[in-house]
Amino acid sequence: MKKMKDIFAQLKLRDILIYLFTIVFSVAFIVVGRHYAMIGYPDLGKTGNTSFTAEVTEIRSVTELENGQTLLFSAQLLSGDHKGDLVQVTQSIYTNYYPVQEPVAVGDKIIIYESGASEEAPWTMTDYARSDYIIWLGVIFCVVVLLFGRFKGWNTLVSLAFTCLSIFYVFLPSVLAGHNIYLWSIVVCLYIILMTMLFINGAGKKSLVAGLGCFSGVVVSGIITLIMNHLMKLTGMTSEDTLYLQLLDTAAPIDLKGIIFAAIIIGAVGAIMDVAMDISSSLNELKINVPDASAKLLIQSGLNIGRDILGTMANTLVLAYIGSSLSTTILFMAYNVSALELFNMELIIVELLQALAGSAGMLLCIPLTTVIAALTYTGHHKRSKPHKPAQTPTYTTTYTIDK
Repeated sequence: MKKMKDIFAQLKLRDILIYLFTIVFSVAFIVVGRHYAMIGYPDLGKTGNTSFTAEVTEIRSVTELENGQTLLFSAQLLSGDHKGDLVQVTQSIYTNYYPVQEPVAVGDKIIIYESGASEEAPWTMTDYARSDYIIWLGVIFCVVVLLFGRFKGWNTLVSLAFTCLSIFYVFLPSVLAGHNIYLWSIVVCLYIILMTMLFINGAGKKSLVAGLGCFSGVVVSGIITLIMNHLMKLTGMTSEDTLYLQLLDTAAPIDLKGIIFAAIIIGAVGAIMDVAMDISSSLNELKINVPDASAKLLIQSGLNIGRDILGTMANTLVLAYIGSSLSTTILFMAYNVSALELFNMELIIVELLQALAGSAGMLLCIPLTTVIAALTYTGHHKRSKPHKPAQTPTYTTTYTIDK
């Protein structure tokens, strides 16, 4: 409690007001954005069965089949109106169907639904319940962030929560409602940049420089994506998932090219923001410690810092996109698809475009942020007069010689 009081005591009234403004602004953006995003949202109806979580309590029988096995077991419901009831469930495992599920064991948490397949076991298992492990991992992550980052760690978690809300609660519904994907993706990116800068560093020159540099890098990535979309005549059909998007019963067909645009700029905004903040913060520290640093010196230093950052951050983007399509790439290679055909497939081309457009935006973000920082940090700086060392007083001694 004492540490918390010390932290709040160090905060200025201006910082507190900015913090409260950011929270109110973020809540307003989510609520208002959600309202407009839901205009025209399609009513696709309820699909699938109502599922519940359950815990296996007893394995009753195992029936071996020619191509698998069927397990009959008892499970206790962990959710729903009948929570606590004991139900009979079947698990069907087929070795010729992939992926092959592992047989359940007592204590396993699973997902089941009431299929009415048989009177003996009217419930059927669909999959294992895995979300609990992710929740615990998320809790551990949050604790580590708070212990390491303290108040800034808390701000990091808050900004991350608002970022997720802006994507899942505002942007994705706007896409399904048939709104302009290009406009909404840019608006959401602007909000994420502004909100993150205010939460992490407050309102000041450092946040202004990083925000402008980040937005300029995102704009570059977006322009490159639009140009390459036109030159390469992309359709947006990169997988079966995109085909299903076209089959959705929505008011207006979803623009698959717009999906590519949004995926690139939203995917790159985090890395570009990181680079912009690194340069802005470094040059700000340089200016604080060397008040007489000129704009030329700041630009030279910023470019040198940017070169060191670029190599690792470009690898981060490229490896992230390669990892996301690794299974598909391995499949193509397994069937000996020629290199010419492989590197002209739209799926591979779009992954490469994401990596290159994001890296290009990050590359141009470095000099742009550096120039903005140099102009901002030196534009209103008044040079102090050079310090003159104190002169040692001189003493004159007069001697009188008596004649």
